[in-house]
Order: sequence, then C-alpha cells, then structure tokens
Amino acid sequence: MTETPALRAAEFWEARYRDGGPVWSGRPNALLVREAADLRPGSALDLGCGEGADAVWLTTRGWRATGVDISHTALERAALHAAEAGVSDRTVWERHVLGESFPEGSFDLVNAQYLQSPVPLDQQRVLRQAAAAVAPGGTLLIVMHANWPSWQTEPPFEAEFPTQRGVLDELALPKVDWTVETLDTVRRASVSPEGVEGFRDDHVWRIRRTEA
Repeated sequence: MTETPALRAAEFWEARYRDGGPVWSGRPNALLVREAADLRPGSALDLGCGEGADAVWLTTRGWRATGVDISHTALERAALHAAEAGVSDRTVWERHVLGESFPEGSFDLVNAQYLQSPVPLDQQRVLRQAAAAVAPGGTLLIVMHANWPSWQTEPPFEAEFPTQRGVLDELALPKVDWTVETLDTVRRASVSPEGVEGFRDDHVWRIRRTEA
C-alpha cells in the first residue's frame, strides 16, 4: 500500500496515543481558559482535541462541545474523560483527518490549539475551514507555538513557525466581517524532559465574527 500524507499522519498520532499512557495533563490549555472565560456559552468545536481536556472544560462552563481528532485512542480517552466529568450528554466526538475532512455545521466558538505537527498537515486550509465554521457573532480562537523552547538546542525536525501577521494574512478575513480582539504573544515557563528550565513563546489570535 502506498503511504499517503493522511495515512502517515494517522499512523503517527495513533501510535503516539496508543503506545503509552496519557499524553497530556488532563487540564485545559491555559490560553483557552484565559480567552474563553468571558464568552457566552453556546456551541463549541475543538480541533485536534486530543484527550478532551479543552472540550470537557468548556462543557463544565455550559458549552456544548464537539471534539475532533485524528486518533481513535485519543477520542476514546476523551469520551472517558467526559464521562468521568459527568458531561457526556454535552459532548460529541468525531474522527477527522483535518485537511481532508471537517465537521459539518457552524459553532459559536472554534478552538484551534497548537495545530502544529511533525507530519503533514495543511494548516492554512484547516484554519480557513475553522474560520468558515464560526457562526455569526462567534469566535475563532487560535493558539500556536511561536518558536522552539529556549532549552531546545537541537530541534528534532525542521519547522516553520507562524507569525502573528502571517496567520492573519493566510486567513484573509474581510475586516468588515471580523474583529481581532486578541493578538498577543505569551511567554510561559517550559521544562525539558531532563529538567532544564526555560521558556517558550505562544501566539494567540482571538477573532470575532460580526453578528448577522
């Protein structure tokens, strides 16, 4: 069988989740908490949901959440997390290979946290689809690493990190229809697997779609 980019990505992420214990902390991403805490609950789409921490956090605050990931194992863990939190009735989990398929419908919040991958991912297409899925009056929240951690002296693979302006240009959102509410770079502590302390910078875009 010829290996396609989608098959390679699916195998990579499934192996990462399947071949060990939990990959993430189980806590929501801090910049989601910061940016979504003041939003009125509605319907939310969490892209690359992993083990479900962001989607579950949103549902505990009154949202209805759809979590999307490429890994079956990640989605199984996400569903278990939702069940343990008592919010299974407010969550839906869908498997998609982003860049090739995308959830149907529109959402009051589309959350795209760290859609960066060492295997092929059409990031520009996914982010444009994410913007198209935002309902009138809704919010697109994007968070991405701006660089390698300060302690990463030998990067494990080549990567092109986004710039604030570069992502806005790629989204090409009409100013008449969208308002940039947050455009920020946040520095946070980062510790290497060997215990070396350092930092890493993350870019944040919170963009609101105009009411119809």
